Amino acid sequence: MANTPSSPVRVRFCPSPTGNPHVGLVRTALFNWAYARHTGGTMVFRIEDTDAARDSEESYNQLLDSLRWLGLDWDEGPEVGGPHAPYRQSQRMDLYKDVAEKLLASRHAYHCYCSTEELDARRDAARAAGKPSGYDGHCRDLTDEQKAAYAAEGRPAIVRFRMPDEPITFTDLVRGEITYLPENVPDFGIVRANGAPLYTLVNPVDDALMEITHVLRGEDLLSSTPRQIALYKALIELGVAKATPAFGHLPYVMGEGNKKLSKRDPESSLNLYRERGFLREGLLNYLSLLGWSFSADQDVFSVEEMVAKFDVVDVNANPARFDLKKAESINADHIRLLDPKAFAEACEPWLKAPFANWAPEDFDASAWEAIAPHAQTRLTVLSDITANVDFLFLPEPVSDEASWAKAMKGDPAALLTTARAKLEAADWSSPESLKDAVLKAGEEHGLKLGKAQAPVRVAVTGRTVGLPLFESLEILGRDKTLTRIDAALAKLAQ
Repeated sequence: MANTPSSPVRVRFCPSPTGNPHVGLVRTALFNWAYARHTGGTMVFRIEDTDAARDSEESYNQLLDSLRWLGLDWDEGPEVGGPHAPYRQSQRMDLYKDVAEKLLASRHAYHCYCSTEELDARRDAARAAGKPSGYDGHCRDLTDEQKAAYAAEGRPAIVRFRMPDEPITFTDLVRGEITYLPENVPDFGIVRANGAPLYTLVNPVDDALMEITHVLRGEDLLSSTPRQIALYKALIELGVAKATPAFGHLPYVMGEGNKKLSKRDPESSLNLYRERGFLREGLLNYLSLLGWSFSADQDVFSVEEMVAKFDVVDVNANPARFDLKKAESINADHIRLLDPKAFAEACEPWLKAPFANWAPEDFDASAWEAIAPHAQTRLTVLSDITANVDFLFLPEPVSDEASWAKAMKGDPAALLTTARAKLEAADWSSPESLKDAVLKAGEEHGLKLGKAQAPVRVAVTGRTVGLPLFESLEILGRDKTLTRIDAALAKLAQ
């Protein structure tokens, strides 16, 4: 049975550098980081890059950049160093080779000469007989003569770990006590025939050498835990490990149709949220709710508040469904919580090329400063700002035919003519006077304000929805507003 470590908390985040960062991976990093920060422990960042065919330096750099953007700093790892360096598995091969040799010498492991064809045939036979189809221990107790005979045949040999013939029970921090029977956890490979160590060896060996006390990882790795616990027992006997870590398996993140969110699902990519302008605080807030809750009546909280309250034993074992609309809603709440100056600064990337569709010289800083407080209350993601304020900086508004047709119903020319006259005569020192002008224009045509302002909005901003109209008109100014209404009237007259 695994012991619960009593030493200071040491957790690790150990991704493989393949593809773009996945939100499920980020959730794992977040929970490890939050637990380390909550307990005053240590966050170890380790790169599992032993798969040369799939790993890439580009993905490695993306991982580091993503963690920096999210503010998930690490105490030991790449670019930081630490007492257990190096922190990339590709640079630790001699360590794994040494441990594998010790396991063989102590008979905790053995060479297996079974061919793929032989293994498949025996598995098929076991299935047909209704028995477990895992490795049957064929090479467990070969004599020296048998080993020599296999070697003389030129058979390649992998290294297998010898599992104990007894149940393995451990207490999962998320799921409680779990027991695996020996027939369901057969001997497993730890080194390939070419000498390359497998994940089943390098992952627990690194955890042992780096003195990891808590392994918080995805539910998909739960079935490997009894093997790691057995391996840990051997490593402790050999003096490689000091103790068995506590394990906590985090729930699956589900996508559409209650299927596990995979890297192929568009909404799984961290880069998507970053490019759309999710705030770091908003995204981390939402991801923390995928298996954990702050309180029954509060979904929006700061990263600092999460750290103060987070404990892995409070994580829910049930699968968590990724809800994009809720993620956007929480992000919108965090946008509204920003200091106005911080909000304006956060929007800056989306006010420039390649996002902005206006010429740099047409950007009006004073107009942006005036409109920003109104935009802050309306945005879901920061990238929305570009379309919301472009009417201020473009020579003329951009309007699609659908928006035009939706707003220009009834007798729009008559309404716009009246509205123009009243706006021209209005006091432009406040949005209330502009609202009153359009309200009175609507009354003359038997229209309520909502109907009356629709053609004005499209004529001036190009859109049927957007920032508060009358504040927008005030910032745009009398001359540009009237010119745009004139252009709309000319278009209607065609």
